Amino acid sequence: MLESTRAGAIPANPTKAEAAPLETTGNLVFRKRRELLFRRLAAAVTWSVILILGTLLYRIAADGLPWLSLEFLSGTPSRFAHKSGIYPALLGTAWLMGLTALFSIPLGVAAAIYLEEYASRGRFTRIVELNIANLAGTPSIVLGLLGLTVFVRFFGLGRSLMAGALTLTLMILPTIIIASREALRAVPHTIRQAAYAVGATRWQTVRGQVVPAAIPGIMTGIILALSRAIGETAPLIVIGALSYVAFAPSGPMDQFTTLPIVIFNWASRPKVEFQQIAAAAILVLLTAMLLMNLTAIMIRQRAQRRHRQ
Repeated sequence: MLESTRAGAIPANPTKAEAAPLETTGNLVFRKRRELLFRRLAAAVTWSVILILGTLLYRIAADGLPWLSLEFLSGTPSRFAHKSGIYPALLGTAWLMGLTALFSIPLGVAAAIYLEEYASRGRFTRIVELNIANLAGTPSIVLGLLGLTVFVRFFGLGRSLMAGALTLTLMILPTIIIASREALRAVPHTIRQAAYAVGATRWQTVRGQVVPAAIPGIMTGIILALSRAIGETAPLIVIGALSYVAFAPSGPMDQFTTLPIVIFNWASRPKVEFQQIAAAAILVLLTAMLLMNLTAIMIRQRAQRRHRQ
C-alpha cells in the first residue's frame, strides 16, 4: 500500500482535498459549455433579426426605388398613383419635428437638471418622478386624446402644426427627462466637488462642468425620443391631422399631414401602385430619420471630443 502510494497511484478512496481539483475541473468544463451555448444562441437570435430586417428593407427598396423621382418628391397627393407626390407631407414632417424639438429639448433637459441637481429628495419629488415614469409608459393613443382635449379644443389651436407638436412633446418629454437624468447622474461627484473647491457656485458648476460632461448621454436620449416621434401616426390622427393635403404648410397654425399618415393611407388602399408608392415614401422617411440621427450623433461626438480635451 505504501509502495503504491509512493509510486504516484491514485488511492481507492480519495479524501476531500484530493477530490476537490477533480470537482473544480468538472464545474469549469460545464460553465464553459454553458457559455458557448449561450453565445451561439445569442448570435443566432442576432443574425435572425438582421436577416428579417434585411429582408424587409430589400422588399421595400425593390417596390419603392422605381417610384422615387424629383416629381414624386415635389408633387402633391392625387387619386392616381403615378401622379401622387409627398411634398406637403415631407414639409409637414419637417415643420412638425422642428417644433417638437423646439419645445421638448429645452423643457426636458431643464426638468432633468432641476430634478437631479436642485430638487430636494422629498415626497413631492418622488410623486413627480413617479408620474414621469408612468407618462413614459402611456400609450400614444391616450396622449393623442389628451392633446385633442387640451390643445385642439381647450386652447383652440385646431388641427394645426402647433397642436401636433405639443402633443408629440407630451409623448417624448418623459424619455428625454429620464435619459438626461441618467446622464447627469453618471457624472462623477468629484467634478462637482472640485468646482465647489475653487469657489464656483452651483449654477456655474452645473453649466460649466456637469452639463458638458453629460451631453453625450443627453443627446442619446434626444435621438431616441425624436426617432420615436417622427414615426408616430395614432396621436396625430386623433387630433385631426389630414390624410389628404394638397398644399404645403407655411406656418405653425396651418393644417398639415405627415409622411407616416400618408404611408398609412396609401398602404391601406387595395391597388398595388399605391402600396408601391407607400414603399417609396417609407424610403424617404427612413432617409430623413437617418439624417436627423446622424446630425445628433455628430453633435454628441463633438461634445465628447471637447470634453476629453
